[in-house]
Amino acid sequence: MSYYPTNGTTDVAITGTSATAAIVSHQPHHQNGLNLRVDPNLDAKEFWRKYDITVHGKDAPLPLMSMVSYKWPQRIQEALEADQFTAPTPIQCQSWPIALSGRDLVGVAQTGSGKTLCYVLPAFVKILKDRPQRGPKCLVLAPTRELAQQIQEVVRRYRFANNVCLYGGASRGPQMRQLREMNPQIIIATPGRMIDFVESRTVDLRTVDYLVLDEADRMLDMGFEPQLKKIIAQLPRERQTLMWSATWPKEVKALAAQYMADYIQINVGGTELTANKNIKQYVEVCEEFDKKQKLFDLLTKIRADSRENKTIIFAETKRKTNDLANELRASGWPSACIHGDKPQHERDWVLKEFRTGRSPILVATDVAARGLDVDDIKCVINYDYPNSGEDYVHRIGRTGRRDKKGTAFTFFTSANAKQANELIDVLKEAEQVIEPKLYDLAQQSRYMGNNKRRRYGHVGGGGGWSNGRSNGYGGSGGGGSGGYKRKFEGQNGGPDAKRPVRRDYDSSSSKRFGSQSSSYTNGYNSQNKSSVTSNSYSSNGTVSANRYSSWD
Repeated sequence: MSYYPTNGTTDVAITGTSATAAIVSHQPHHQNGLNLRVDPNLDAKEFWRKYDITVHGKDAPLPLMSMVSYKWPQRIQEALEADQFTAPTPIQCQSWPIALSGRDLVGVAQTGSGKTLCYVLPAFVKILKDRPQRGPKCLVLAPTRELAQQIQEVVRRYRFANNVCLYGGASRGPQMRQLREMNPQIIIATPGRMIDFVESRTVDLRTVDYLVLDEADRMLDMGFEPQLKKIIAQLPRERQTLMWSATWPKEVKALAAQYMADYIQINVGGTELTANKNIKQYVEVCEEFDKKQKLFDLLTKIRADSRENKTIIFAETKRKTNDLANELRASGWPSACIHGDKPQHERDWVLKEFRTGRSPILVATDVAARGLDVDDIKCVINYDYPNSGEDYVHRIGRTGRRDKKGTAFTFFTSANAKQANELIDVLKEAEQVIEPKLYDLAQQSRYMGNNKRRRYGHVGGGGGWSNGRSNGYGGSGGGGSGGYKRKFEGQNGGPDAKRPVRRDYDSSSSKRFGSQSSSYTNGYNSQNKSSVTSNSYSSNGTVSANRYSSWD
């Protein structure tokens, strides 16, 4: 059942039905990419349905359908007009009335929807209306330095408040001087550097009454929960808290329940992470040693379309990003790389080169998968497949932003087979064509998993393990384990606690531990092994002959 909020609503659950891809349904008319126009003639019910927005909470305000629907302070009104900002995005329409009313807010929305101004503009209103004070008034926490810097760019564009950006990977000295000399009203920070300054008593957060947690799910994924709790413990209880997240897992729910009061939740689309349907996804199953040549061939095709196409190539390790960027440059491709070990000044330079198009190819680790806000990225290439489907969705989400079209290419090897099913689900949900070889890898992965369980005696088999310490090959149809028993000395934590000591096989114990020869035969059938290998090679054997048929 769905309820539509009015000014007297006691409980709200507004449900829309359109596709997530329709959240942003028009081209931006200004370079900042935030003015995705909403039809001001829509009534609230039509608005929620069209943009697939749901709202949960008591007395939720109705959406603000146009900029003139709210009486902005004169300075803000003039600045917005000068910036040619005339129409809000759908998420801004719904979030501004909530934030401006002083309520706590949880927003679940994908990146690229204009959510930065969802909390920055209400912060400006709060700062301009309240008395000037000594100490910060607004604290914005973000998971990465890139995202923190991009938030600061938005804040600086309007020049309503002194602000500083605190992040690791750069010297503490200049940041410390800014804190002491500027009396910033807005602090934008990563959790690690913020807790550093808090614990050294460089900054006092007792004056903060407006807290923003941007990409809260990512901060928890990165292990920042202890830092977040320490930081929030320094803030006054009487404050307004706004939390933004791309997903709504139980960890984020717990954080909201612990630190937010009577909050209103907005969902744009679903609460599960899904791929943008504006992105055309191509997956090629190939061998590891084929990937480099395929990358060069693919870049040739991309550049043939336009020499200015911005492309991000994601690699698994820092060393590989360096090697790939060096090889690309040596072959005449204008490229640069970015990863966590790069000093901040170099990261800034690389991102500037990429944004301006002087280096249209960026090789990166997942450090750039979130927080990198460049609207005109044409292609994403997953040279190495990431660790999870969620990381995959975030990577390819660097293209196809602001309702633009984008393309994602992925090299997928047999080493990634265990993630094939997850990738297939992502592709199906986004209504993409799926290469048959991907189904073959998914099936092979399931078969290998079952064979592994049989090998180690997890199916049937009685007495195959002796107190969890035997490493013999257990039979799958009963009988005990053979081989030798591993005895761990110092099992109570002594210096030899992890050192295995071999005990020679004793034929007299065959009744207890089973037959060595029969267990080996039952537990690891050489014919099964060869058949798996044969299938694996036959599955991949046609890849080189079909190199780009699916990408043409």
